[in-house]
Amino acid sequence: MSETLTAMAVDVLTTADGRAKTVLSRSYAARWFAARASGADIAIGTAEPPAFPARPDTPELRNPRDVPKRKPGTPEGRIALLHAVAHIELNAVDLHWDLIARFGDVPMPVGYYDDWVKAADEESKHFNLVLDCLEASGSHYGALPAHAGMWRAAEDTSADLMGRLAVVPMVLEARGLDVTPGMIKIFCAAKADDAVAALETIYREEVGHVAYGSKWFHFLCGRENLDPKPLFHELVRKYFHSTLKPPFNDEKRAEAGIPPDFYWPLSESA
Repeated sequence: MSETLTAMAVDVLTTADGRAKTVLSRSYAARWFAARASGADIAIGTAEPPAFPARPDTPELRNPRDVPKRKPGTPEGRIALLHAVAHIELNAVDLHWDLIARFGDVPMPVGYYDDWVKAADEESKHFNLVLDCLEASGSHYGALPAHAGMWRAAEDTSADLMGRLAVVPMVLEARGLDVTPGMIKIFCAAKADDAVAALETIYREEVGHVAYGSKWFHFLCGRENLDPKPLFHELVRKYFHSTLKPPFNDEKRAEAGIPPDFYWPLSESA
């Protein structure tokens, strides 16, 4: 069994099957927090994570414009929506472990690792909740093509921790706060109670993941005596290859520590 946290992270990143990846993720998270509670020491260490995490043979990864659009008001459309969410959650598991593995050489307080291990553990739970819903609907992860660009932000920010924090939790995950309430309404209308419960769990816990990004971005800005807002704008324009799309969930974004003057100037309506 891996002896450092960064080695644990690499184990997760190099495990292809979604169920196996998330079982390993949750077991390492439990081991980390048990050690923290007992006062034992798990070294952070350093590691060489893969450029791209291991993935199963399916789903087929396509350019976003080549992923078929389906109407969410149909059973097939709801399955496609669940499949897309499962894909996002599996990528999120890897993104959070990659935050640990790739930047182990950057001195950070132990609370940084607590936060991202917890986030990875929760994303693992989210993937399995959604996968259970998919399988109950007669489908499975890999049954449909998926978005090939999910890992691009990780590749682009592989040498820039502040860029990673700005783009992944503070932009990509914050987008989840904007769109998840609409997804919950779709499954409520279909009386798909299990899917509603899964999405409500994701919505509730995703606020914390965005907040971790904001917290540690601001921490690094403070340590380097940098002004967070203009730096955030600079990094998002550098690494995020699009504009931010309203409407924004201003309430939940504020709860996560991101005020409107961070994201509105980057929006397509600015």
